[in-house]
Amino acid sequence: MISASLLSTLFLALTVSANPIVVRESQVKLPLARRLNVTSVHNLLRHDVARAKSLRARAEAKLSGASDFHTRAVIDEQVDNQAVTYIASIGVGSPATTSQTHGLGLPRPTFGQAPVFRLQTEWIFLWLASFNKSQPDTDPISRTLGTEFTDTVTIANGLVIPGQSIGVASRSSGFEGTDGIIGIGPVDLTLGTLSPATNSLIPTVTDNAFSLGIITSDLLGISFEPTNSEEALNGEIAWGGTDSSKFTGAISFAPITRTQPASEFWGISQSISYGSGTTILTENSGIVDTGTTLLLLASDAFARYTSATGAVPDNATGLLRLTSSQFANLQSLFFSINGATFEFTANAQAWPRALNAAIGGTSNNVYLIVGDLGTPSGEGFDFVNGFAFLERFYSVFDTTNERVGFATTQFTTATIN
Repeated sequence: MISASLLSTLFLALTVSANPIVVRESQVKLPLARRLNVTSVHNLLRHDVARAKSLRARAEAKLSGASDFHTRAVIDEQVDNQAVTYIASIGVGSPATTSQTHGLGLPRPTFGQAPVFRLQTEWIFLWLASFNKSQPDTDPISRTLGTEFTDTVTIANGLVIPGQSIGVASRSSGFEGTDGIIGIGPVDLTLGTLSPATNSLIPTVTDNAFSLGIITSDLLGISFEPTNSEEALNGEIAWGGTDSSKFTGAISFAPITRTQPASEFWGISQSISYGSGTTILTENSGIVDTGTTLLLLASDAFARYTSATGAVPDNATGLLRLTSSQFANLQSLFFSINGATFEFTANAQAWPRALNAAIGGTSNNVYLIVGDLGTPSGEGFDFVNGFAFLERFYSVFDTTNERVGFATTQFTTATIN
């Protein structure tokens, strides 16, 4: 039996220079489509905060030595389906088909078309959703159980992985509109998810591709782009390298933080300032997460941001709100990550105005994508850089060297919102 635990123990002693580093160009690229779930966007902040609390609770339970950390750390709050996702079609089986029966006699889900999978960091490998869903649709962080099988997975031309571990869910939720989740790790998140072999790790898709020599580096380059439409084919994963056409300048790397509990995920250290030098967050650790829509900050940092911008809470959306005249005076945020500075413009801080109605807002207001994490800074989980951040920068998740990289793109300063 396998469970969708999200934790790991990372013992890191890597030091990475802030100097830009050249990474090999990837030959395997998978297009991604951005999808806005209009049935859940009214709860953007609630979803993201509940997810962050669940991630942190499991990390802390694991670090405390609890053997059943993935079931003990339960957050008794309503959890909503993820609002913004990036999806892709991949093949399962050999030859890759849309419907077939597993060799051991367990019927696979029957797909009406090519199976569509959701990309997510802080997930572990590959899950196929259960198609016997009787419970309400919620985030699948701790609600997915199933059986482990191995089969051939076809990601794209040139990337066919035999013997990939696949969790076929017998009970699941949170897969609305998709057939499963393809996780990019890190692999230590799989520790404790396999029963009875709780000390075993389950290699991710990227790990297997690297060990088989299909890709030359155990890393992913990910490109997202901001958009003002509900659906758009505007993302890409580059497997085993990067796609230089998707970013400008060079990639700057930061080591995975050793500060707990952020060290359990794709965690980094950063500081944030506003405008000409107003401190929002002193250097602290947090995580980079594609399962989060907003940019979440520790409560004291959020209060400083609210004061600096003059924004007020909006009851209808749960987000901060500015008038158009206030937005005209909004300054950039500056993220300092391992010696490199990344400008997050005023436009990047705004929810796309064309989609205001989708979140319960009105067309004449500007809603900000910075939210309150609900906990104070200095606790090792002080921010979550979600889609709102990642859509403005190219990101690299480097498993081999235990680091995360960022680079500017042609959309970093775009005014699309």
